[in-house]
Amino acid sequence: MNMLYYRDWSTAFRCFLWFLAGFALVATLVVFQKVTSFDRSIIDAVQSMETPALTAFAKALSLVGSSRLAIGISLLAMFLLYFLLKHRLELLLFLWVGTGSQVLNTVMKLLFHRERPNINRIIEEVGYSFPSGHSMAAFSLYGALTYLLWRHMRVRNERIVLIVLVVFMTMGIGWSRIYLGVHYPSDVIGGYLASGAWLMLSIGCFEAFRNSRIERVKK
Repeated sequence: MNMLYYRDWSTAFRCFLWFLAGFALVATLVVFQKVTSFDRSIIDAVQSMETPALTAFAKALSLVGSSRLAIGISLLAMFLLYFLLKHRLELLLFLWVGTGSQVLNTVMKLLFHRERPNINRIIEEVGYSFPSGHSMAAFSLYGALTYLLWRHMRVRNERIVLIVLVVFMTMGIGWSRIYLGVHYPSDVIGGYLASGAWLMLSIGCFEAFRNSRIERVKK
């Protein structure tokens, strides 16, 4: 068996374990209410910058992470993967990551039952708070796209631009949810970690399956 099979799976699985451990730690702190002072200090710092222009910017970023726009971006990505690039197997990974992230977020919110902050809420949101659905959706969507695009990029500068854009979008969406008063910072961090764990596990399984198929073809 090709050693690449083990290397890809092992790297992704190690990342999965780190993300999972991080989420478990944050979730434990949330359950035992050990993040109150941390959350409050970050919220105070972020919301102290409030201006009309920054509020409009935060609302725009939050919209980018919304389910409606995420679905639109996903449909466009699926069209490109299926019809233009002919990457049918990668399309399955993209669908798997996005759908699984949404299901996990719904289940975990019902499990933790954390109420949203009520400090300085600029917009109204319904549902529970932990982990942040926008943060999970952003990490899953842009993380999966980064992985799929990175594999087909050969120019270093293109990869740098891709990483900068993805980090900005993902972190910006998380910041916007804190600024708008609908999530605690620990909600956002928990969302990143939970989605990161799911993404890494999915990539590890994808690499293992893809490399096993290559090995079977060679035989």
